[in-house]
Amino acid sequence: MIGWLIIACEIGFWIFVAAGLTVRYIVKKKSLGGFLLLCTPLIDLILIAATTIDLHSGTEATIFHGIAAIYIGVTLAYGKPMIQWADERFAFKFGNGPKPEKPAKYGKEHARRERNGWYRHLLAWIIGLVLLMAMILFIDNPQQTESLKGLAGIWTLVLAIDFAISFSYTVWPRKMKAENSKITL
Repeated sequence: MIGWLIIACEIGFWIFVAAGLTVRYIVKKKSLGGFLLLCTPLIDLILIAATTIDLHSGTEATIFHGIAAIYIGVTLAYGKPMIQWADERFAFKFGNGPKPEKPAKYGKEHARRERNGWYRHLLAWIIGLVLLMAMILFIDNPQQTESLKGLAGIWTLVLAIDFAISFSYTVWPRKMKAENSKITL
């Protein structure tokens, strides 16, 4: 059940974003559009409540309960930037807004963006890990929570790999490739 709820929450998140932006830029009701965008965190509350109720009823913690914690962490850490990204593009397409800037692909600015992306991943990891540990403490049965502990370990490994990749651009900044010039005689 929780797996389907996660899918429904992801769909609901984007429905609220699309509805909010549509109402804001096409229907021209800025305050109603803003209200719809502000409703996106309600989806996280629904998922937290459903996961808590499911675990409280005695259901064994599964990978889906862990994914629910990850989903909430990722949504809280990345939700606002994702909505801003969509808003910039919607404003450009339907609201006579400026053309969104393309992110830097080279040099120090690219390295800074990669580091900031890792910091956001760290925030998502912290939120998700707190929720995973809360579930483990709430259930208080090591055999029932093995999948949650395993998921926390996998996510920690992914975070470490992301760190290595993201910060490698600080040490070795990506450089613009020189055009191959052919010498003709």
